[in-house]
Amino acid sequence: MYGEYSAKKFYLYTFLFTFVFWMIGAYYSFEKNSNYYLFLLLGLVTPFLVSLFLIFNSSDNLKNQYKRKFLNFQGLDINIIFIMVFIIPFTIFISILISIIFGESLNQFNISKDFSFSVGVLPVLLLLLFAAVFEELGWRGYGFESLLKKYNFFYSSIIFSLLWSFWHFPLIFVDGSYQNIIFNQNIYYGLNFFISIVPLGIIVSWIWIQSNKNILIAILFHFIINISQELFDITQTTKIIQTFILFCIVCYIVYKNEKLFFGRSK
Repeated sequence: MYGEYSAKKFYLYTFLFTFVFWMIGAYYSFEKNSNYYLFLLLGLVTPFLVSLFLIFNSSDNLKNQYKRKFLNFQGLDINIIFIMVFIIPFTIFISILISIIFGESLNQFNISKDFSFSVGVLPVLLLLLFAAVFEELGWRGYGFESLLKKYNFFYSSIIFSLLWSFWHFPLIFVDGSYQNIIFNQNIYYGLNFFISIVPLGIIVSWIWIQSNKNILIAILFHFIINISQELFDITQTTKIIQTFILFCIVCYIVYKNEKLFFGRSK
């Protein structure tokens, strides 16, 4: 089933083109060129474009697999939908409560009046939606599958999450980006962003495979993650606490799904 997937080609092309586009965008962002966000969008859609290129230059079997990931709702577990909707808001809620012990404010429960970053003239909400759609069309449509060709689900999840985290690295250099802002505030806040992507990547992959590899479910969950992080006035200290809670949840998921994570890929 996975014989035609090529992890080397996908990740090589994805990282190469994304980094080129985003570094050009970073340069123009400091030059105050208002069109720099176009390069950011090109980098954002790169995983999707690379996956399309590789899939449509392969067999009909691979093309059909990709199409089925949009249509397969058979046996979709309502419990997975419930977890998908509430797991991230739950971690935020618990993290805020714990942060109070460290002197953070209850005002973090307030709905945020504005987004924590901006990217040119592009509406942030639209950017968060684009990120969820085009990343998952590429990452879950091809990138993760290519790892399952060689590794079991546990190692595929770990490798993917680390690569996905590193993929965001050039955004540190983009003026006004979320990554740039928090790194300028405190390097530990910036490091926490990249560390937090690892458990999030594992959870998204678990939701995806539990929903019969439905890409639309992965997209929706990814968007819930993005919008939840912007919905409340949570501090960076609270986000560090949230990362710890996310790792605890991952440990529980792996423990409860041992056969899925450590069994042979099917």
